[in-house]
Amino acid sequence: MRATSIIVIDVLIAGGGPAGMMAGLLFSRAGVRTLVLEKHRDFLRDFRGDTVHPSTLAIFDELGLAQKLLALPHDEVRVLHARIGKRSLALARFDELPTPYPFIALMPQWDLLDFVAAEARAYPAFALRMECEATELIFEHDRVAGVRTKDGEEIRSRLVIAADGRTSVLRRAANLPLEDLAAPIDVMWFRVPKERTKENETGGTIGRGTFLALIDRGDYWQCAFVLAKGTADRVRARGLDSFRAQIARAAPQLVHLDAISSWNDVKLLSVSLDRLKTWSRPGFLAIGDAAHAMSPVGGVGINLAIQDAVATANLLAEPLMRGDLAIDELLPQLQDRRMFPTRAVQSVQRAIHRFVLDPVLGSDTEITEAPLPFRVLDRIALLQRIPAALVGIGVRPEHIRSPRAGESV
Repeated sequence: MRATSIIVIDVLIAGGGPAGMMAGLLFSRAGVRTLVLEKHRDFLRDFRGDTVHPSTLAIFDELGLAQKLLALPHDEVRVLHARIGKRSLALARFDELPTPYPFIALMPQWDLLDFVAAEARAYPAFALRMECEATELIFEHDRVAGVRTKDGEEIRSRLVIAADGRTSVLRRAANLPLEDLAAPIDVMWFRVPKERTKENETGGTIGRGTFLALIDRGDYWQCAFVLAKGTADRVRARGLDSFRAQIARAAPQLVHLDAISSWNDVKLLSVSLDRLKTWSRPGFLAIGDAAHAMSPVGGVGINLAIQDAVATANLLAEPLMRGDLAIDELLPQLQDRRMFPTRAVQSVQRAIHRFVLDPVLGSDTEITEAPLPFRVLDRIALLQRIPAALVGIGVRPEHIRSPRAGESV
């Protein structure tokens, strides 16, 4: 038996990830009646993007929330290193960037999402429903007019925003064309205990046929073992002892590999790299991973998603707050603004896949010397600002321009 329809709202956001929650905060801050639907009962999902980059911290600073956010437990990355053979090289220096918070903050994504949800709840226009999944779109005269949930409930809205991730159900329901850029890698995530050090030692390590990203979380390493797309079963077939031995050869600093006691301790992320050719249709808009799935290279996905949310609120909050009826003609402008940084980041990621990861993963020889660009970066500290700016600030960073409820527009 289907549930009856509920009241019409202004904005319905499907997905309580970084893009969805930030959009929910900004729209409700502007007094736009906003409902966020999240299919899970909480935000506690491990091995998600836990990096909050300087561009995102700057956004929280513009909202007056940065210090409050950073009061939560976190670690700070000011320099990124790479270990090749017995040598450690500095590749990116964030602490000299012209930004209020020149570091990457490492905190569990569930803490970030809980924080944004708590701040959004301070606004009367905000509502969040957990364990509520949008599975279908409601159309009226070829315009999206709301969603139908898994439980059969109908929710009508002036605008539906799909922020439901790289496997977006609503994106498919909207029949938007997708361009697959064919990511050549997958990633196995796992944890290894460590002693806390004075300086954060986040970076990467390269060994024979092995690339590992090591995120220093204080008392443990959050590790990403990069492998060629579709080869996870072959890695598992060689056995856990072989897997641990390969890691130990590439990263001898991981001294507690016995913490990987079974394959249950290793989580596989099937990497996608794609983007929608068209991000919207009347009454509907896709943002974040629903609009563009990013490679984990650089850890920039969460920050691009938040930038999308800020740009969306900058574009639409004021017209929605005024009650303008002709918002559909504005929707393509979001893609016009955000497609350039999407293409730019994905181009860099594809280049790293091709010229760094593919040669490493396909090599059967011991790598004892760093590539020339790595050595140049390590020797000339000034050049380390370039990769730091690309990763930490990005391309076309957004700033808060959406209004607060009660402000003149």
